[in-house]
Amino acid sequence: AAGKVPRRRPPRSDMGRALTLLLLPLALLAAPVRSEGGTAAEEEVQIEVLHLPEACSPKSKKGDLLNAHYDGFLASDGSKFYCSRTQNEGHPKWFVLGVGQVIKGLDIAMMNMCPGEKRKVTIPPSLAYGQQGYAQGKIPPNATLIFEIELYAVNKGPRSVEAFNQIDKDNDKKLSELEISQYLKEEFARDGKKRHPSAHDEILADIFKKNDHDGDGFISAKEYNVYQHDEL
Repeated sequence: AAGKVPRRRPPRSDMGRALTLLLLPLALLAAPVRSEGGTAAEEEVQIEVLHLPEACSPKSKKGDLLNAHYDGFLASDGSKFYCSRTQNEGHPKWFVLGVGQVIKGLDIAMMNMCPGEKRKVTIPPSLAYGQQGYAQGKIPPNATLIFEIELYAVNKGPRSVEAFNQIDKDNDKKLSELEISQYLKEEFARDGKKRHPSAHDEILADIFKKNDHDGDGFISAKEYNVYQHDEL
């Protein structure tokens, strides 16, 4: 649904799991239906700030890893179709902003938002589930959606300079199979999930298939930085 978080610092294991999944890259919260076109007037997200903390830093931007809770309502009758607090044992949701892991309207609505901020946003059908709707999520065709959002954390995303440098052990500004292999082993050890022995090799091959665009056996800073979040 529109979701792919009480105020506390997330455990390192949670961060490791998020970074691993996002590096692959796999969408944590991918919207199952893309928005459909509309007129210019329909392409606008309405944002109402309900609470703004005195300390508003850092502000969210494309490529950041966000942690948030939110409720979703149908504008037509006010009925609730989604509540993140009843999902995943009540844990807030992690997702990368601005890369299509949530519906386009949420990507727009959560830009320039700071930790602790609360917003009420109205999203037109063209920036949500369009003419098709989303039956599984109980969202009818051409539905305008309202979300009440509370943002808990804004972190550097997995495609940031810091993440790249963490993997690039020899500081040569490119990632080798050995470096990424070691990174995967470390992250898998942190999250503690059981995996088939072949999973490591399959994931490693998939990473290079999707990111090594020039086929030279390395992932360059430019190839890695698909979100255009920082300059490497």
